Amino acid sequence: MQDLAGADQALVAGIEALGARLSEARSSIERRFIGQEKVVELVLSALLCGGHALLVGLPGLGKTRLVDTLGTVMGLNANRIQFTPDLMPADIIGSEVLETAQDGSRAFRFLEGPVFCQLLLADEINRASPRTQSALLQAMQEKEVTVAGQHRPLGRPFHVLATQNPIEQEGTYPLPEAQLDRFLVQVDVDYPSRAVERAIILATTGTEEGEAKQVFDTGSLLAAQALIRRMPVGEKVVEAILDLVRACRPGEAEGRDLKDSLAWGPGPRAAQALMLTVRARALLQGRLVPSVEDVAALAQATLTHRMSLSFAARARGETLPELISRTSARILGLEAAA
Repeated sequence: MQDLAGADQALVAGIEALGARLSEARSSIERRFIGQEKVVELVLSALLCGGHALLVGLPGLGKTRLVDTLGTVMGLNANRIQFTPDLMPADIIGSEVLETAQDGSRAFRFLEGPVFCQLLLADEINRASPRTQSALLQAMQEKEVTVAGQHRPLGRPFHVLATQNPIEQEGTYPLPEAQLDRFLVQVDVDYPSRAVERAIILATTGTEEGEAKQVFDTGSLLAAQALIRRMPVGEKVVEAILDLVRACRPGEAEGRDLKDSLAWGPGPRAAQALMLTVRARALLQGRLVPSVEDVAALAQATLTHRMSLSFAARARGETLPELISRTSARILGLEAAA
């Protein structure tokens, strides 16, 4: 019993120390990415959980700046790919080239593509063709790529932060459901408030700008990801996650109320995403254990990209955020965060 109590005390101490370090990381991020606290919280949650994030927002809202800042603060080796219609899979994962040695012998040598990093910014990911988009599928799920029949592991940790413009759809290729499901969360980046926008223009149009400093490194981030998985989750929160996810499936008994509104609903990855992100949110807010309020707050980010409205629902003018909010209120007794 004493050993168990000691282990619990060590876990609490580790969680508290990580919480203090994350507070420092957020302060460092805010020197270059002003405001948008919810966006920062969601992207940090994705990194803490070892997952990927899809940032959806109009151009000029700071998505690329945020990813660049995260690379600095989290101490990650970062690369950027600008997705365009002519981008090929080899431009992402790399290719083999035939080299001739001084003695005249020839051999193939693999040239690594930009995916061989720890933090990959996939800018405007829906601009590339489905063939090129699919090059990221294995990397995002298995943390490796296959070239010429040989499996090549990626670095640890490995995170993809992809951006997407929700308005401009001409010349784009919508991500297939299988790839959307690989993203732990979808982060909607909206316009800043007037006060935040005022702070932005004052901070970024002078002779000097704030600089972010490194707070984490590879080892400490991997340790944080392991610690997140050790955080306890109460039975009430587990049941709330199951109730919410299953209520969003039109084929389940719990989702019968949405049978006419949804074409399909979230799979088990949605429940896994909620189990991880509720822990990260609690930690980022200085709490030792997650609550049902965390489930409601993360409902939009974890479910929106894993569901699709039926034709009848779209004809009625329904939207997924409204549907998720209603379902969360009905199931959890709480409003989902917009």
